[in-house]
Amino acid sequence: MSINVNYFTFRKHQSVLINYALKQYEMKSFLEQNVSQDSLVTLFSQAPVAMCLLIGDQLVVQNANPQILELWDRDEEVIGKPIFEVLPEIKDQGFQEIFDSVYKKGEIFNGDRLPIFLEKYGKFEERFFNFIYAPVYNGDQKIIGISVVATEVTDQVISERKLKESEYRFEDLITKSDYSIAIYRSDDLYIELANELMLKTWGKDSSVIGMKLEDALPELEGQPFIGILKDIFATGKTYTATEDRVNLVVDGKLQTFYFNFSYKPLKNSNGEVYAIYNMAVDVTDLVIARTEIQIREEKFRELADSMPQFVWTSDEKGKIMYMNENWYRYTGFDKDTDPHESLKKIIKPEVFKKVSAIWNESVKTGKPFEVEYEFQDFKNPEIYRWFLGRAVPTFDENGNVKQWIGTFTDIDDFKQLQTQKDNFLGIASHELKTPLTSLKLYTQFIEKNLARKNDIKNADVARKMDSQIDHLTGLISDLLDVTKIQNGKIQLNESYFDFDQLTEEVIAEQQMSSRHKIMLKKSIIGEVYADRHRISQVMSNLISNAIKYSPDACEVHVSALLEDNNRITFSVRDFGIGIPEDKQAKVFEQYYRVSGSKEHTFPGLGLGLYISSEIIKRTGGRIYVHSVEGKGSDFCFEILKNKKVKENA
Repeated sequence: MSINVNYFTFRKHQSVLINYALKQYEMKSFLEQNVSQDSLVTLFSQAPVAMCLLIGDQLVVQNANPQILELWDRDEEVIGKPIFEVLPEIKDQGFQEIFDSVYKKGEIFNGDRLPIFLEKYGKFEERFFNFIYAPVYNGDQKIIGISVVATEVTDQVISERKLKESEYRFEDLITKSDYSIAIYRSDDLYIELANELMLKTWGKDSSVIGMKLEDALPELEGQPFIGILKDIFATGKTYTATEDRVNLVVDGKLQTFYFNFSYKPLKNSNGEVYAIYNMAVDVTDLVIARTEIQIREEKFRELADSMPQFVWTSDEKGKIMYMNENWYRYTGFDKDTDPHESLKKIIKPEVFKKVSAIWNESVKTGKPFEVEYEFQDFKNPEIYRWFLGRAVPTFDENGNVKQWIGTFTDIDDFKQLQTQKDNFLGIASHELKTPLTSLKLYTQFIEKNLARKNDIKNADVARKMDSQIDHLTGLISDLLDVTKIQNGKIQLNESYFDFDQLTEEVIAEQQMSSRHKIMLKKSIIGEVYADRHRISQVMSNLISNAIKYSPDACEVHVSALLEDNNRITFSVRDFGIGIPEDKQAKVFEQYYRVSGSKEHTFPGLGLGLYISSEIIKRTGGRIYVHSVEGKGSDFCFEILKNKKVKENA
């Protein structure tokens, strides 16, 4: 760029000199000194700038050198023609007035990068010129024409325009950037440019632009950044940093911030660094949030390690990622061992598949996980201890599972006590059965004697005693069934029987002691292969429960349906208190009873549905409930009409 400017300056000065020569050596002087017209033509033609002479009121082209003919895109035929005939397009661009001012008033006109629309090379386009129009005098000091000296600077003007547009675009890009950006000029680090975000980052306004960085931000003293920037002028190497700590005075107080930033050297054509481009992103909130998360995680680990349970977490896909210290103390595994794999090694092998299936279902559905299983004792590998595994999911802001948090609780002592309790109940129930049987016989004997003596009142009392003995016998039978189930000793005596007949018998028996109308929707089922006594027990439990838990209703509906020729669905519908949705999965658990304010109105041990559930499971069927709180429940079980058909199939 400097070369073009110097050349232009030289040519401009040269033009002034030539014009000055023309003014000083007017036509008369040339003639007096025997300067010929040919010499003047030679002077014009050999001049390194575009020149011409316009003579007379019509401004006829008296002389024009090749350079100006090239600018006009004309040939020598223009000599002798008026300038506005040669270049008619310039007349309406203000040149009539310019020539009048020079020719009539003797004023010299200097044009600096003057835009002119010329038809050149078949195109009418804007071009730019530096030129001087000066009056030409005769011996009488009368203006006889105009001298023109011109230089085209179109390429230079266009280049400068493009450079300026590029600078504007660059500055606009920086100004509108989503990042904090600044440029520091020279190794004194003058702030040449800083966008609004960078000024906001510094806690400063635009008055700091043009200042040295160390003067604009005096708080940087003692911090490494000024030194790093100055080193870049020497090394020419880009510097980047991630989450670097910076202390800045913002809002009048010194505060700590964290930035991802880069210092990039800007180099000239000689490879010398003339400025540094600084781009920064404020990540203070991210660093603080992560620090808080780390602190919370540390507290969680401290809490988890202090708990007696094994505390663990898994990712959203169910892979265990963390175990607390108690796990490693119990198992003896090294902390480098994958906790997910180590769990497989200590679970009792025969239950691992079942546990995995339940866990995978929880991961798939997002429902809480709860299972009892046995872990191998690290100190005595032949012994397994009972643990209760529980896990609940945590969710992100979109409701997706983020991770699972779980525990393994040692319940082996509880299981031992439960076994002892079951054994005690089994023995006690068995021992109670014999005296109860005798007591029932005595009560029936007393009732008959009193009835024979026509002592109706006391006979009725004896009858009520007999009914209570039956109730007590039923409770003891339930306890015995539970102990059998717990010990895996419950037996099914399967045979063919008429399902429809059994249904009618059970309903008739239940109807005798109930004020509810038990409505049967008849359907022909036919013969079934199962344990008649146990299926009868399940039917009785479902109907008696329906009666018990619908005290304000008048009816209970019973139905049996044969589907697919081999699947029986038996259903009992009541119109009672119903069961909350979150409690429905628990109704088939051992000792579960209706809770809440109505608990005292529904006596029982909470064993009937549990026993029914186990009987149906062992029969190869399933039992379930549909219920709406306050509107009633449907208890159903499904069994195969003939299991042998499925087995043969």
